[in-house]
Amino acid sequence: MAGRDREPTEAASRFVAKSIHGATTEGIAADFGSLIAVQELAANVLARHDRLDVLVNNAGLITSRPTRSAEGFELTIAVNHLAPFLLTNLLLERLRQSAPARVVTVSSGEHKRARLDPATMTHPANWTPLSAYGSSKLANIAFTFALSRRLDPAVVTVCCLHPRVAGTRLGHGAGGLSGVAWRLTRPFMPRPHKAAETAIFLSTIADPTPSHGTYVIDKAVSLPGPTARDEAFGEALWAESARLVGLSR
Repeated sequence: MAGRDREPTEAASRFVAKSIHGATTEGIAADFGSLIAVQELAANVLARHDRLDVLVNNAGLITSRPTRSAEGFELTIAVNHLAPFLLTNLLLERLRQSAPARVVTVSSGEHKRARLDPATMTHPANWTPLSAYGSSKLANIAFTFALSRRLDPAVVTVCCLHPRVAGTRLGHGAGGLSGVAWRLTRPFMPRPHKAAETAIFLSTIADPTPSHGTYVIDKAVSLPGPTARDEAFGEALWAESARLVGLSR
């Protein structure tokens, strides 16, 4: 398990170990606001583990004001998209070697209201907390579809999902009225474990190949917004993301 801060990550790891009989867990701190930290995380995982069966990309944030990553990118797109894009690519060969493997990425229904220009995604105009978040979730789906076109589902299955709204602290970062509304309604939202159900389902289902290159809600394939499905957009996003994180296409 990887998380931004060491103590809560290790606490979560211990919680899982205690909750699941026979589980062995490991918590690793990695701040996805830094591409160097993502590279170090990948190197750490590769050094410690000969097999990698499932990668779940679940890191995400909303910020109340424009903030920059360590590389100077808008922080929401950096953490929610560029970091998992880089991590997945760095771990991809190990996933292939562990076939059949799978990559599951948590997106959001907020992508349908988003607009994203790959050329300006790290320095967007007219920034708002929710527009930045929606754009990053659109990127998650387009990345998933682009990756699925590059992979044999018999080797690595790739899918993404909308977890539904859950009572986490994610919305606190929105600030303003949105942040206040989130805090007031959070006690009445479904608990976080409900939001995890689809990701767990996709990570453990016996045959994941029908979900390859799909967007899933409540354990069923759903249709994302038209931009997310646009192959030309997905390929432009892939090329620019690869350039920004220092990977070849």
